Amino acid sequence: MTKHVTPATATFIGSSGNKLVADVFGEQGPAVILLHGGGQTRHAWTKTAKEIARTGHTAYALDQRGHGDSDWIADGGYAFSDYAADAKAVAVELTRRTGAKPIAIGASLGGIASLLAEGQAERDEGGNVFSALVLVDITPRVDQTGVAKVLGFMRARAKEGFASIADAAQAVADYLPQRPRPKGNEGLKKNLRLSPDGRWRWHWDPRFLDGPRAAGTDRRALETALIEAARRIQIPALLVRGSSSELVKEAHAKEFLELVPHADYVDVSGARHMVAGDRNDHFSAAVLSFIGRLSTNTATSVPL
Repeated sequence: MTKHVTPATATFIGSSGNKLVADVFGEQGPAVILLHGGGQTRHAWTKTAKEIARTGHTAYALDQRGHGDSDWIADGGYAFSDYAADAKAVAVELTRRTGAKPIAIGASLGGIASLLAEGQAERDEGGNVFSALVLVDITPRVDQTGVAKVLGFMRARAKEGFASIADAAQAVADYLPQRPRPKGNEGLKKNLRLSPDGRWRWHWDPRFLDGPRAAGTDRRALETALIEAARRIQIPALLVRGSSSELVKEAHAKEFLELVPHADYVDVSGARHMVAGDRNDHFSAAVLSFIGRLSTNTATSVPL
């Protein structure tokens, strides 16, 4: 068991030659890649990454392209296929460094990226790029009303920004009234950048949503690609859903389990789409339990 939970910093090269920055928790042991949701940064994973490190694994919490300290892409390449290609590039590099394929844990955007990367590897190369896959509140089909709500919040102040960090904190509190407000705003500050005009803006490239190759421009094509990818999954898999999710309903989870019948399933009560942020204790427990029993392939539904 490692006691080292203060993160180091690592960099990787993505599929476009882009720099990707990661916090690394742990000094040795099997690698786990943590891929955040759209509009988030690697800091969304800090609590879970520390818990993973304490089990003897090494957790790599990655800023995906256009987010946090990773490169913004000059040509606005933020299609989901670009994120999948980056996820594969990082996995291949970690496999080269450690001699073993990493576990992937992906929330929303990160889940889409890792599912596409794994499905494409199974299709094109006849093998896997990850050793196991955890999808956090994302399935091939999701509720489009919920998607519109999330995207609406992201776009609402993307250009205008905020006069202060406290202003941003109030916007988050209004959007997530069920979540207790933190005692301070230091965590939120990591998701913001101070612009030359003195206003605080989200720490992601606005072209991620509205650029020439923005994510999610063809939802039907994405659904088809994700369904095809899910059907090819052979590695151990876990779906973690927030029981009050705006995106993933019970019917969507059921469909995923039909596509990936060997997958495990955990439903986290009291959590919405941002499961790790809403109920991190239960989320982390579910992930650690899955990692600890990767030799099993029995699909179960575990209410928490």
